[in-house]
Amino acid sequence: MAAQAEGRNERARRIAVVGGGPGGLYAAALLKRLDPERDVTVWERNAPDETFGFGVVLSDETLGGIEHADPVVYAALQEDFVRWDDIDIVHRGTRHTSGGHGFAALGRRRLLEILHERCRSLGVRIHFRTRAPALDRLAADHDLVIAADGVHSATRETRAEAFGPRVTEHRCRYIWLAADFALDAFRFEIAETEHGVMQLHGYPYAADASTVIVEMREEVWRAAGFDELGAPESIERCAKIFADALRGRPLRSNNSAWTTFRTVVNSHWSHGNVVLLGDAAHTAHFSIGSGTKLAVEDALALAACLEEQPDVPSALGAYEEERRPVVASTQRAARASLEWFENLGLYLDQPPRQFAFNLLTRSRRVTHDNLRLRDAHFTGSVEREFGCPPGTPPMFTPFRLRGLTLRNRVVVSPMDMYSATDGVPGDFHLVHLGARALGGAGLVMTEMVCVSEEGRITPGCAGLYTGRQAEAWRRITDFVHTGAPGTAIGVQLGHSGRKGSTKLMWEGMDEPLPEGNWPLVAASPLPYKPGGQTPRHLSRAQLTDIREQFASAAWRAARAGFDLLELHCAHGYLLSGFLSPLTNRRTDAYGGSLEKRLRFPLEVFDAVRAVWPAERPMTVRISATDWAEGGTTAEDAVGIARAFAAHGADAIDVSTGQVVAEERPEFGRSYQTPFADRIRHEVGVPVVAVGAISSWDDVNSLILAGRTDLCALARPHLYDPHWTLHAAAEQGYEGPGAPWPDPYRAGSRRPQTGRTDAPKPRLSLGG
Repeated sequence: MAAQAEGRNERARRIAVVGGGPGGLYAAALLKRLDPERDVTVWERNAPDETFGFGVVLSDETLGGIEHADPVVYAALQEDFVRWDDIDIVHRGTRHTSGGHGFAALGRRRLLEILHERCRSLGVRIHFRTRAPALDRLAADHDLVIAADGVHSATRETRAEAFGPRVTEHRCRYIWLAADFALDAFRFEIAETEHGVMQLHGYPYAADASTVIVEMREEVWRAAGFDELGAPESIERCAKIFADALRGRPLRSNNSAWTTFRTVVNSHWSHGNVVLLGDAAHTAHFSIGSGTKLAVEDALALAACLEEQPDVPSALGAYEEERRPVVASTQRAARASLEWFENLGLYLDQPPRQFAFNLLTRSRRVTHDNLRLRDAHFTGSVEREFGCPPGTPPMFTPFRLRGLTLRNRVVVSPMDMYSATDGVPGDFHLVHLGARALGGAGLVMTEMVCVSEEGRITPGCAGLYTGRQAEAWRRITDFVHTGAPGTAIGVQLGHSGRKGSTKLMWEGMDEPLPEGNWPLVAASPLPYKPGGQTPRHLSRAQLTDIREQFASAAWRAARAGFDLLELHCAHGYLLSGFLSPLTNRRTDAYGGSLEKRLRFPLEVFDAVRAVWPAERPMTVRISATDWAEGGTTAEDAVGIARAFAAHGADAIDVSTGQVVAEERPEFGRSYQTPFADRIRHEVGVPVVAVGAISSWDDVNSLILAGRTDLCALARPHLYDPHWTLHAAAEQGYEGPGAPWPDPYRAGSRRPQTGRTDAPKPRLSLGG
């Protein structure tokens, strides 16, 4: 045991691998190749030729890593790969083809054969039809235990308290099948049946075989009677439903069964000398083809870290540090793809090419610019169908709201500046908003402008409750209209509610003022944070007063020259506090059901709309989820949006969260967009998407896919006030959607940049 203890303090010499899938086998082969003196053993409970599924898709990036780490495995894979470039999308009898995608696939059994052969040639022992010894025994007898035993990992469950697994089951049923012919492309086919929507995902993996996955919502699966059919009858029915895609040929099974996808996330990937790899650590939906890819990349990273680090604990820490961000990004993309297919019914009535573009960009990994590089002809046809003039990116097409036509789809999102004095905006606001207006955005929004002194968030918040404040705002709107003609400026009206009387953001966000506090009011007497001020419960008379404050502020906003007004019903401020069940505990006519929780915000909306000029648009910002259990649901958000639209809202600005301090947001690129997407398609109202939209490519992608009508960006406009003009320059666009101010025209060409080099392969071992 002394030698074993010494080994653990240095390099792993004796290694156990639990699970003989691609990830476990490849890890075993790499570790043995790196050090032939290692003792590496794999335990696989199934026979060598027993496997789930049929074909495996690997990306060029993954193949490149394999080529550098083990040319022998790469050469064997090359001999059997089926390669293709096209994706076919078939919907309502029309097929759209997009090329340039570069797929490579082979049979899963053949992949395992290659890895079995490689392991044997290197001296790795593989025990088939054998369960691994108990985990405690393995960990005691080996320097390292690699748990590659899949989504139902027994290793992970044995130490669940240490790994902290969270497993989420999703809303669709699917079955993994095969057809005995090669599809021409990666094929997505939509079937609209009397029971609901079903979809086929198919791709070739051999010269004479294709993987075929049939998927549908749980309720559709039950309505179609699949829950009562045996496997042969299910498979036969699937073949009939998708007879055109299958050319009338049958489907076959490999012990296939209907199942639901499970997303696996773990708080920790290692405990002691036991480490999780592949599906045991994480899963990603098959619609982005990433399960085997992730497992192989895990194996590459783990092997590299064991070489680079001085001991096993350091290596396992480095492995998780390296892989976790990559996996998290992939899981976010997979979740977006999964949810797109779960909600497929929302998109069926889109124009045909837009539907195809929407499907291709569903995970947000394939974007407008990326797709244009892959297939300019296809992307151009989508742009023409959308109505883009020649040479005009989607973001620079105009959009009309009531009597206001925005020259492009970019909005400078409301951002609190906390720089007013007694509610009066000064030179800072003139420069801040004026610079963003000169920067080319179609619409520039003010920060939340408070309707009363007591409705401020901080002492530095701007207001519209005095004539002096209105005159100061008029100075700013005049500059925007004369200095940046064609740019619209909007005002966001709100009341802080229980989140008021706090320090300036940079002095302590949401922290109470040390002195000079003012009393707070809210739907219910609940403090925002423990130790914070408890607001007073609003009486009916006080509700009437606040409604009139909103109307008076709107009247002043109209006289101040604003082009658009947005009512702030998000982020836990007063009106948002009425909408969320977590912050509205009232038992009167303004609390309880969603209809009652909507009552006061709708009364305020109606009062504002009554004084706001009829030709000027009015929007509403909502929090579509509270990111907290028991809070506003996605279904509630649709109901809220529908109610405001029925009362005359011209668009819904869809944000999320900031309603309760204990929220747990799921951050990521464009992470709030799916909420806007759903509202747009279910309610039929224009929407503004917000939330980590940071590139012009994202804006083009979201607009062209029909997931939003406008995109609001905040931090990018703090980083670059001329973000929109620079986006135009970088795309070579010089049209009416983004005219450069005459004094700035000399700077309208993109400056030259230096060279950047691609990263080197993760693990390179030579021939």
